Amino acid sequence: MTSISLFDYDLPEELIAQYPAEERDGSRLLVLDRESGKVEHRGFFDLPEYLRRGDLVVFNDSRVLKARLIGEKEGTGARVELLLVKRKGTGEADELWEVLAKPAKRLRVGDRVRFGRGDQHLSAEVVSKGEDGFVDVRFEFDGVFLEVVEQVGHVPLPPYIRREDEETDAERYQTVYANDPGSAAAPTAGLHFTEELLERLSEKGVETAFVTLHVGLGTFRPVQTDRIEDHRMHSEYYQISEEERLKINRAKAEGRRIICVGTTSVRTLESACDCGRDGLWHISAVKASGDTDIFIYPGSAGFRIADGLITNFHLPKSTLLMLVSAFAGREKTLEVYREAIEKKYRFFSYGDAMLVI
Repeated sequence: MTSISLFDYDLPEELIAQYPAEERDGSRLLVLDRESGKVEHRGFFDLPEYLRRGDLVVFNDSRVLKARLIGEKEGTGARVELLLVKRKGTGEADELWEVLAKPAKRLRVGDRVRFGRGDQHLSAEVVSKGEDGFVDVRFEFDGVFLEVVEQVGHVPLPPYIRREDEETDAERYQTVYANDPGSAAAPTAGLHFTEELLERLSEKGVETAFVTLHVGLGTFRPVQTDRIEDHRMHSEYYQISEEERLKINRAKAEGRRIICVGTTSVRTLESACDCGRDGLWHISAVKASGDTDIFIYPGSAGFRIADGLITNFHLPKSTLLMLVSAFAGREKTLEVYREAIEKKYRFFSYGDAMLVI
């Protein structure tokens, strides 16, 4: 049994970043060498110094939707907030989505909610209710659904950012390489990369690969069980193209390091891997896409593909902190977190970064 209390730590509230650094790669970078335990304090723009020719850096290219929709319940005018979590079906003029609703208790099957004003027609009908505030709704709209959402919705900043989204968040809460729309939250480790930094990595001979995991609430949902083994992740959709699958497998077969940008990239690779007849782990063509609820924590299945991890600093008792602890060791991870707090690193989505190699 592993108690959730083993992954707790005290964080001063003033270290929770409310805005991003002025420059993306201007964030701080804590570097942890797993073998020696050595810790260095650098800037994120120094990242190329720690990577070498032939390394393969894997990014999650999912694009964040303006997934926070604020509307009015038809008939009463009551405020209703829906957070898009997962697409479940699509038609020409309607889409079925799982959403997180506030206040979910006041919604009934058949209730309708309208969003936007004037020509921006977007409405939702509740078709079923689940647990913990999850609701299935059918959206009706004119035009292209994701384009309407971009007009009507808000950037889904996490609740520990205690402000409303602003115009700059539409750019800064999005990676520069975001491509495939579908996330309800940013894969935040990638927010530090600039086009110039990616070019510097390329010039050094560092290769890149892109996978997709649409970040839903599985990544951020709090652990509400005393035993972490009893926690169940909310499933999220992932996909690895054939070209990128072969690129990852080639690097693995050649013994080159695979560095994952963010916990979502790790979870994607570990969900899609299999062990071949030669005893080597690889990305399976059969498992290259699908839904994953993989939960990586100390004592669970090990890291079969990832050799390094770039990640932000995560909430106490979170599945993200548990994944980092599985990779770097629980005691060492918490020791490093205490050092980061002493040195006033900025935490969470808009905060600083950590490289574990």
